[in-house]
Order: sequence, then structure tokens, then C-alpha cells
Amino acid sequence: MRRGRKRKKICSFCANKVSQIDYKDTKFLQKYITDRAKILPRRITGNCANHQRQLTRAIKRARIVALLPFSAGE
Repeated sequence: MRRGRKRKKICSFCANKVSQIDYKDTKFLQKYITDRAKILPRRITGNCANHQRQLTRAIKRARIVALLPFSAGE
């Protein structure tokens, strides 16, 4: 097994210079939630703290307006 440090993930929003995250863009937000409709954490997505907060807010707004599910329906 290789031991060592993993490469630090970069924030995709900072790299693309995204200023605002739109809650109406459900295809985009779908990448940041699991199949069980849980929000992926920052350590997995590699987002910075500021953009992770914006992303979480956008996902929660999309859920309230019924654009995204609150949980996986079975």
C-alpha cells in the first residue's frame, strides 16, 4: 500500500469563479446529494467553507420549493 498525503481537492466553485449558486438548477445540485438525498460533506466534495454553505442553502431552498426530494422515497 502507498502511504502519503492525498492531494488536496480544490473548490470547483472557486476554480470556475462562480459567485452565486442557483437553487433552481436541479441538475447541478443533484451532483452534491446522494441517492438517499443527503447532502455530501465538504471533505468529499472538496468545496471551500463559503461555497459549501451556499450550496447547502441552495439545496435546502430547492427542497422547500419541491424541486429536490427531502429523502429517498421507497
